[in-house]
Amino acid sequence: MKAKHIESKFASMGARLKVREVPSRWQRRDQQWSDPKDYAVDIQRDGRGQFFELRVPTHLRESLDVSVMQTEPKQRHLLLMVRKLADQPRLDRFLCGHDEREWFVAAVPGGASSVRQAFEALQPNDVQEALSRTPVSSKKRFARKNRVFRRQGEWFFVPEPALKVADALILRNEPLRRGAGKPHFVDQLVRLGGQTVYVCGQHPNGVLEKQYRRILKANPQARQWAWRVMRRDPRVYARGSVRHSDHATIMLPFWHRVFMNTETQSQTMANVAFLD
Repeated sequence: MKAKHIESKFASMGARLKVREVPSRWQRRDQQWSDPKDYAVDIQRDGRGQFFELRVPTHLRESLDVSVMQTEPKQRHLLLMVRKLADQPRLDRFLCGHDEREWFVAAVPGGASSVRQAFEALQPNDVQEALSRTPVSSKKRFARKNRVFRRQGEWFFVPEPALKVADALILRNEPLRRGAGKPHFVDQLVRLGGQTVYVCGQHPNGVLEKQYRRILKANPQARQWAWRVMRRDPRVYARGSVRHSDHATIMLPFWHRVFMNTETQSQTMANVAFLD
């Protein structure tokens, strides 16, 4: 891995990259490596500010091929490629760049070979379909605001001006989150359709009611697990302000359909340590 060459590519867009080797441990019982969760790409901070960090377990040092597929210095973005040669060969892609106030890393699904293709791969199908119906210039297609959508971080907001919602369904100051990251707070939000699921710390992805009843029957103590009733895969709509500490607040004067980018569709997501 040519660390100096990769560091120069990050420097060309005004960023720093540090490669940190993480010691691996040999598990004698089964004669396998016990290592800290494969390699990881992260955003860290020191006295000079934010920097990108690539953490590599010692035993993977010689089996990772890391390179930059394309750099867009003026836009402050690049496409990072990590090819894992050992065990199960795999080619991972990460879009690294600057969005408003902070540096970010996004796992890119599919076979993007340029920054533009990476941005396109991160747009949900519904957003791409909306773009195909409404002419938008190539310059505006990946902007944070155009005729088709508003974007804040990983969330896309597509206008639905004709939508009418009963006041009783509207949630106020509702968090919008992906995984364990910092939530985006929405002034007014409504979830329609989807499946009812029961969520707690032990089951963060939720379980259906039948499974929920089985869990309580098998373990009466499970009633104390602070369950919440939520909706899985609902249609989500937002109106009013959308706030996040790393992004400028956006205002949605009428209902917008909410879509998350496609990052979670990539197996590469497991190697991104930083969550917005």
